[in-house]
Amino acid sequence: MQWPPAVVVHGFDHACTALACARPVTLLSGFGAGVYGGVGWWKALVEAARGTLPGAYAPDILDCADAPGAAMAALRLGQPAVILDRATPAFSAVAGAAATCGALLLDVRPPALDLAAPGAARALAAWLTREPG
Repeated sequence: MQWPPAVVVHGFDHACTALACARPVTLLSGFGAGVYGGVGWWKALVEAARGTLPGAYAPDILDCADAPGAAMAALRLGQPAVILDRATPAFSAVAGAAATCGALLLDVRPPALDLAAPGAARALAAWLTREPG
């Protein structure tokens, strides 16, 4: 699967901003959001944002830092992709679970434009015209 360019979103407004460009985009959570925000929060945020632009192609990735419990909870809720630190002792167990449910498990964050960074909103359209990676 080719993933569109990733954009780090920290809330509903950021997700809507990313989707409003009407370009394929990967919605990427902030670092460790699966821990501090929670899996349910991320799922609700992504679904609500997608509801503002039905038909938008926007796969999403939840960063679970070094928390295998958050990663497993995300996989149980149907999260298509999670990030987990490879040094986490339970990494191989999470990898097995991800493979079983057809999810992608990453051990590093993909290159991304962080919408919390100054000037990021102005750079968004150009970022999303990059080749998928």
